[in-house]
Amino acid sequence: MRPGGRSLARQRSQERLALELTIYGATAVSFMMIMYALESRGPRFVAAFALGCALSSSYGFLAGTWPFGVVEGIWTLAALRRYYSARLGER
Repeated sequence: MRPGGRSLARQRSQERLALELTIYGATAVSFMMIMYALESRGPRFVAAFALGCALSSSYGFLAGTWPFGVVEGIWTLAALRRYYSARLGER
């Protein structure tokens, strides 16, 4: 085994993990924004927006940007509150 072989493998593994995390984050935020745009179509989309916020929050914590994770967590709670209010309004 050549010197530094393990560190090269570790570096590639970390780069792959960073890429996967970036793709996850971009997907979560994109989903959240699309659901936000579709909220007027009904409570299901408000619930989907809440899910997108929760996914974005988890991305924030996984990426080490905890303030983003906290803010998205708050948005998750606000969206869930709007969802439950909308569901009560339908009855």
